[in-house]
Amino acid sequence: MKKVVKFGGSSLASAEQFKKVGAIIRADKTRVFVVPSAPGKRFSGDIKVTDMLYDCYASAEAGEDIGEKIEAIKARYNEIITGLGLKLSLDEEFATIKKNFESKAGSDYAASRGEYLNGIVMANYLGYDFIDAATVIEFDDHGNFNPDKTYPKLSKVLAKHPKAVIPGFYGAYKDGKVKTFSRGGSDVTGSIVAAAAGVDVYENWTDVSGFLVADPRIIHKPVGIETITYKELRELSYMGASVLHEDAIFPVRQQGIPINIKNTNAPEDAGTMIVENTCIRPEYTITGIAGKKDFVAINIEKDMMNSEVGFCRKVLQVFEDEGICIEHMPSGIDTMTVFVHQSEFLAKEQSVLKGIRKAVHPDVIDLESDLSLIAVVGRGMRQTRGTAGRIFSALAHAHINVKMIDQGSSELNIIIGVRNTEYNQAIKAIYNIFVEAQL
Repeated sequence: MKKVVKFGGSSLASAEQFKKVGAIIRADKTRVFVVPSAPGKRFSGDIKVTDMLYDCYASAEAGEDIGEKIEAIKARYNEIITGLGLKLSLDEEFATIKKNFESKAGSDYAASRGEYLNGIVMANYLGYDFIDAATVIEFDDHGNFNPDKTYPKLSKVLAKHPKAVIPGFYGAYKDGKVKTFSRGGSDVTGSIVAAAAGVDVYENWTDVSGFLVADPRIIHKPVGIETITYKELRELSYMGASVLHEDAIFPVRQQGIPINIKNTNAPEDAGTMIVENTCIRPEYTITGIAGKKDFVAINIEKDMMNSEVGFCRKVLQVFEDEGICIEHMPSGIDTMTVFVHQSEFLAKEQSVLKGIRKAVHPDVIDLESDLSLIAVVGRGMRQTRGTAGRIFSALAHAHINVKMIDQGSSELNIIIGVRNTEYNQAIKAIYNIFVEAQL
């Protein structure tokens, strides 16, 4: 058996945390490939190294002296190196970084140095080989991850290294220029390495013991999720559950590799296992609840809309022309509602309304802002009657008005629209009816 293990920034913020990580890796000889993030916050109010690097590079772009800021970043790493008792100097690396910052190497290069340096420290601490992600993870000319180029190259390199550290978050274009994934992209790197190595499990270590049924900022001590499918996770991640980067699912899913979300500070906890499919019945009807705030509903009404060929396409074309992504589109016989992010819509509001008027000549266009979308997700809903009824009943008892409901054909999720002001209350009501009532 072989495992890829990825550790987040909070797991590597200090020498003390590094020691916990070292103990975890050494406790299991199958943990052969390690993907580290940059050092995170050591305490409340601290600054992540990645943010320090962004700030330093911004100063370099402005032509300011960056010597002091480089030294502050170096001090963070030296604190870890000293605490681990390592005979390692990063002076040459920082000299190169300073030179490249001053020559405007790019913000992606700047951001990637946190993982790059932490990878060097981790490899030195574990006695593992170091593989620079820029040499094995390739992006195409449009800045998209290039699997066709990456996997053969990465698989060949990994085969030569029984144990190795590969920094997360970045790769490079074919010309060698560094390119990063979106924030939290070390999760994606771990998934890519797991797929390329063909390992048995991808362990993603963070500061929580897996996924929770609901947001702990809203629900006091919500129960954990023991097993979740990729499809369920995709739905919850898209709607705001942020334990794992949503793009980290795809590389391992294609290879049938499960992901185990684990807690660095509580390694004995089982965490959450993410799998392609399972016959394990969930403990509750629902697997999880997640949501996002600040949407706008554009309600379009026109008599005989249903018999007008191309009506929906013409409406959607307006949003596409304005560069606005559509979240949901419930409809009736003579009505159609489009939900979009409020922040994207406001700046182009009048252009969109004008475009819709011109395209389909509606009888009425109404706008409703400050709405939230809540996803109730669970494979158990397929075998359970009355799930939607229980949701409506719970919300009715909580005196919450439902603005929209949308259920996918897979019966895996139900999306509910409510006012922003009722968002927390709605999640509590749904959690109570499906979880608290069964405890």
